[in-house]
Amino acid sequence: MLPVSRQLPTEEAADLLALTREIAQAELAPLASEYEMNSRFPREAFRMLGKAGLLSLPYDEAIGGGGQPYEVYLQALEEIAQAWLSVAVGVSVHVLSCFPVIGFGSQSQKDEHVPWMLSGESLGAYCLSEPQSGSDAAALSTAAVREGDHYRVNGVKAWITHGGEADFYNVLVRTSGPGARGISCLLVDAATPGLVAATPERKMGMTGSTTAQMIFTDAIVPADRLVAGEGEGFRIAMAALDGGRLGIAACAVGLAQAALDASVTYAKERRQFGKEIAQFQGVQFMLADMAAKVAAGRALYVDAARRKDAGLPFAHHAAMAKLVATDNAMSVTTDAVQIFGGAGYTSDFPVERYMREAKVLQIVEGTNQVQRVVISRGLLQ
Repeated sequence: MLPVSRQLPTEEAADLLALTREIAQAELAPLASEYEMNSRFPREAFRMLGKAGLLSLPYDEAIGGGGQPYEVYLQALEEIAQAWLSVAVGVSVHVLSCFPVIGFGSQSQKDEHVPWMLSGESLGAYCLSEPQSGSDAAALSTAAVREGDHYRVNGVKAWITHGGEADFYNVLVRTSGPGARGISCLLVDAATPGLVAATPERKMGMTGSTTAQMIFTDAIVPADRLVAGEGEGFRIAMAALDGGRLGIAACAVGLAQAALDASVTYAKERRQFGKEIAQFQGVQFMLADMAAKVAAGRALYVDAARRKDAGLPFAHHAAMAKLVATDNAMSVTTDAVQIFGGAGYTSDFPVERYMREAKVLQIVEGTNQVQRVVISRGLLQ
């Protein structure tokens, strides 16, 4: 596999990407198939990435982060996704889970919690969705009732990446009336009494990434774990999702790049009718379309990241990047299976796993139908 040619802002960034690629291919890629086949959560992989400083890249060095612009962080995420999507999505979710406190927390909350969050030893999760509240996030019903110096929390959060595996959870709860204005954000320790994880979901793909409901039954959360203030939760959630969508876009591009690389290698090796199938124009055109789709997704997420780094509005660009990159990943991985033919439909080759994994990327961090709503509102407002 040849490294992707990238335009990076500094030599330091180029060195970081080279190191990330080396770690991903040497330490992650050899484990991916076995862990996915056995639905095994790779906690040790996250610890390894944490020690390498890859769990906190986009946050300031002054608070323990890697001090990298989003443009560089996302391309590092893409390199990880080429090796193992479940781990890359996990890194994206952890970065997303650190954002509420770093972006909106009080100074005392930052002083107390951020060093641990960015230490490389902890792993976070983000609890927004519920069984009856997915795309309609403002309809969530998990209730947090203030009782003196704490909140009593009851409800169920659904589709939680790292559910039951994380050390801390950012939980969107209802503290007052209906709609977005009644939503608040709580930082909840995994060891909180009354908080338990349900049996993990049985998924089509990304089985190495644990996804589970988190059940709150009279869970007592200290009032000083309220982030920003009551009623600020929906604003925090939407801001977090803008960055999270870019993370998923980068993961999708990495997955599609892996499928393209595998397809090119196989097309050069597989012989039919006396020659390599790479010599047939039909296969060549498929590979060309796949390469164009990978490049298009990468260009969109890098452009959106550069806007974010420059302090420009980027929400609509993030939605476009997520939409295009994940739709293209589904297309590219499907074509990869076709190029492999019957072999692509077996677990002897990774492309069947890539195809199954690509599907969920069109759903998480806002379905691609929701992305179209975001984009069209930006055009018509």
